[in-house]
Amino acid sequence: MNTTGPTSTRERSWRARRLDPDHSLGLRLTLAATAAFLVLVPFALLALLVLGAWPPLLRLDASVTDTFHGYAVDHPAWVHVMTVWTHALGPGPLRVAAAVVVVWLLRRGAPRLAVWVVATMLVGGLLGALLKLLVGRDRPELLDPVARAAGYSFPSGHALNAALAAGVLLLVFLPFARDSRAGRVALWTAAALVMVVTGLSRIALGVHWTSDVVGGWVLGVAVVAATAAGFATWRTSTGRRTTRPLREGIEPELAEPGPDDPRA
Repeated sequence: MNTTGPTSTRERSWRARRLDPDHSLGLRLTLAATAAFLVLVPFALLALLVLGAWPPLLRLDASVTDTFHGYAVDHPAWVHVMTVWTHALGPGPLRVAAAVVVVWLLRRGAPRLAVWVVATMLVGGLLGALLKLLVGRDRPELLDPVARAAGYSFPSGHALNAALAAGVLLLVFLPFARDSRAGRVALWTAAALVMVVTGLSRIALGVHWTSDVVGGWVLGVAVVAATAAGFATWRTSTGRRTTRPLREGIEPELAEPGPDDPRA
């Protein structure tokens, strides 16, 4: 068989670029700059508007809160559903789910991916807690509240952890559905539901402003993007091929049977 065709030539060229220190450094700098942009710019702009008490943002927050609260007061069943959802998919249960995934990854022989999951959840959680203290925003104060929550308001911890967990679970399990359109749609739908409905439940219960929830979503997505970029850099530096994370996940080999797997 002829192994000197165009495919082999492209592969040799890719390996040569990967081993080139200048190319490797450029890749790292590009990924770091992109991650920094994703983390800092959108969230920082929103945080500045919150800190500056920008009137249009405050009016929007108050309007959405009043609308949701009026509906909640008249519909106890809605409040019950939102309460169950917000507790079932709160930061604690989502961290437990992430821990289960970590154990599964370790048993499957993917320790670096397990470290990525831990780092993503840990970094995001610490950032959220620190920013709550720095911003010090009060929660909504309603005359007839349907729920209560302690602590500061911005960013929403529920929305942040939902975005972190949804991103982690999506990128870990996409390799198993990369050849199935229906599987990818199901994973994306589940991730979107976890993130969006969890955030909306906090607004529906009147314990967060809309901008708190949006801030949590933005920060969570940004942290996942930043840590995934770092993981992709590691993949390249260790000789693995470049992936398309939103289609294949960040470790496509995860779905392939190992040497001790009975499917091998």
